Amino acid sequence: MEIKFFNSLSNQVDKLVPIKDNEVSIYCCGPTVYGDAHVGNIRPVIVFDTLRRFLEAVGYNVKLVSNFTDVDDKIINKALEEGVTEQVITDRYIKAYKDVLTSLHVKEHYKNPRVTEYMDQIINYIDELVKLGAAYEVDGDVFFRISAIKDYGELSNAKVDDLVVGARIEENSKKESPLDFCLWKKTNVGIQWDSPWGKGRPGWHTECCVMINSIFGGEIDIHGGGFDLKFPHHENEIAQAKAHDKNKIAKMWIHNGFVNFGNEKMSKSLGNVVLAKDAIAKYGGNVMRLLILSTHYRAPVSFTEESVQSTVNELEKIKKAYNQLAVAIQLNHASFKVEKPDMNVFLTALADDFNTSNAIAALFEKVKEANVELRKNPLDLGKITEIFGSLQSMLDVLGIEFERPILTPDLENIYRNYLNLKKEKRFEESDKLREVLMKNNII
Repeated sequence: MEIKFFNSLSNQVDKLVPIKDNEVSIYCCGPTVYGDAHVGNIRPVIVFDTLRRFLEAVGYNVKLVSNFTDVDDKIINKALEEGVTEQVITDRYIKAYKDVLTSLHVKEHYKNPRVTEYMDQIINYIDELVKLGAAYEVDGDVFFRISAIKDYGELSNAKVDDLVVGARIEENSKKESPLDFCLWKKTNVGIQWDSPWGKGRPGWHTECCVMINSIFGGEIDIHGGGFDLKFPHHENEIAQAKAHDKNKIAKMWIHNGFVNFGNEKMSKSLGNVVLAKDAIAKYGGNVMRLLILSTHYRAPVSFTEESVQSTVNELEKIKKAYNQLAVAIQLNHASFKVEKPDMNVFLTALADDFNTSNAIAALFEKVKEANVELRKNPLDLGKITEIFGSLQSMLDVLGIEFERPILTPDLENIYRNYLNLKKEKRFEESDKLREVLMKNNII
């Protein structure tokens, strides 16, 4: 199967050709851990977890890495406010973030590196950039020299001259160019490390370069993250990699769009955030995944009461068909095992620039097929089993998890009695049995 994604670097849809046979390496920028994640923060989490699941479904071994930025001014300021160490803050919010991932059914990543675990490598990397002439030190601060590389701005399609004109006047006049960015920050406040340039801490843009190099040993297949990271963060990662390693870190760069609250991007600066943990507690992980995946990953997702309620209703349709299929299979004492699930249309949609909305449409076609077959008498058990297996396989790729109803002998008797009472129009009695069956997830 030919798999194609929109590559932000080439600005076109490119075929995925992994560096290593049968293996895909992915790095997705993770959170800066100074507070709880909001709904906008979890979009890349869901997108890249589903991308990983898709690639695994078609036979690839996928190594997905997502980091924790545990060195940052916001972390230091919060630690000072609370009178605790930075690690107390970062441990707290890493745990909270991992709880969110679990609630969203996110598969365990290959690695979740913390920046603080790679400080020796970061300092060495910056030192090598200085020795290459791609960086320079001024009074304990180290800056990357944009003029050391060609085509700065190629990821974001920005021209250097336009960027210079648009650059803000900064108090820091140490830089040779207003576009040069900080690799090492001299400081005596908060957490700091010894370096060849004095005590300080690293700049944000170097950390991901170093962790990718250290974990993967060179260029990777896919680098991902939210659209807001394209400039300057990802642009500056590429700049360093071009100077240090003569590559662009990744062959393919994939960026997801924003989550909008009403007509505005959801962000802490705008004060319009809905915390992920609150949304999950209210609606559930399945709803959040289906909401995010119902829109193409490069388009904005609208988070409103209307869009969420619509998703709740759609999920209920899927779950109802899923439960009825599972019960029908057990009533007939058949096996759930399916040799070849029918997923061709579903997987083809995902192979075409990860079109999750079309893939979900294929899933709903399978739900419609289930509803048609379930009305037949007698049931075509082979068809029912095939539909269930296909539906289960699609849900596995989307990361939507239902608890399969278990039809015990007692519940089977109750279910058969319920059907007979309904047939005899003894609704008062059948309703009592219906409550028991609903409580046990049978209907």
